[in-house]
Amino acid sequence: MSSGRLGLLGMLGGLVGLLALAYHKNPRLIWEGARDGGKAFLQVLPAMVVAFMAAALVSKLIPQEVVNRWLSERSGGRGLAVATLAGSLTPGGPFVQFPIVAALYESGVGVGPLAAYLSAWALLGIHRLLIFELPLLGWKFSLCRFLATLLCPPAIGYVTQCVWNRLMR
Repeated sequence: MSSGRLGLLGMLGGLVGLLALAYHKNPRLIWEGARDGGKAFLQVLPAMVVAFMAAALVSKLIPQEVVNRWLSERSGGRGLAVATLAGSLTPGGPFVQFPIVAALYESGVGVGPLAAYLSAWALLGIHRLLIFELPLLGWKFSLCRFLATLLCPPAIGYVTQCVWNRLMR
């Protein structure tokens, strides 16, 4: 069974448990939850459609030679640095990022660079630094936090690649 199906089964099991709890507490909660969940789904649906289309285009537009040289499993520190830079510059939430990462993975990008990309997106997002962190927390804290986390994405990418290589032998 694929990990995607296993994850879906796990979420389905969790939903069944929540439905049972809601029914026990007040059966109306099930319909209220379905209504609120449907509203949330409709709110994120446009972003998901755009993200999946963008992800498909990204995987088609990046030539395989570029992936092999700059972002493959064998790209080493260069791949980790490029992925860290790209992740820190890429705006958007998880509905945008994860479809892009999935498409990049399918196109041959190594798990190390992918882990560095996601980590940089989460830790070093320049857009969040400029829009939220600097104005709200000031330059001293922002600079210290940014510098403290600067080496984390490449390190996470390196360790992820090492663990992957051991587990997937």
